[in-house]
Amino acid sequence: MPIIASDITYQLSGGEANANPNASLGGVISSEEIVDAELHNLFDVVSGDESAAGDTEYRCIYVLNNHATLAMLNTKLWIQSASASEDSAETVGLGSSAISATEQTVANESTAPSAVTFSAAANEGAALAIGDIPAGGHKAIWIRRVISEGASAANNVSMTLRTKCETAA
Repeated sequence: MPIIASDITYQLSGGEANANPNASLGGVISSEEIVDAELHNLFDVVSGDESAAGDTEYRCIYVLNNHATLAMLNTKLWIQSASASEDSAETVGLGSSAISATEQTVANESTAPSAVTFSAAANEGAALAIGDIPAGGHKAIWIRRVISEGASAANNVSMTLRTKCETAA
């Protein structure tokens, strides 16, 4: 049976048992899956002080190939839909660790990961090329959220990631 959408999951980082998106700052892959409806909860609510001054925050998640036997071939990832707020911009970057390795950890949500290049990756043509992920393997993805200085209040700011791959079977 080929890889299907439910075989591709997004997991928090921050340790095997981490269930707190605010602690998803790299490190060991978590057993906690991020479901589509929760992706908007990956970042905390922007405070009044943060919106007045502007704010840049980072989160690390993993794309996990949950298929028992098949590799995800020529895997790519992009932002299928981004925030509708003009005061918020989300970009993604591939983690600096190898496939199925543990990603670097940053000191706090305001610290940029080293050796990570961020991209708007706004469609499949501009997708990040991950490569092949073996069965049970994973790849770290960093998400950067930038809130503009003087940002207006906005509700339900969210984004949707899309991962696509090929399979040998």
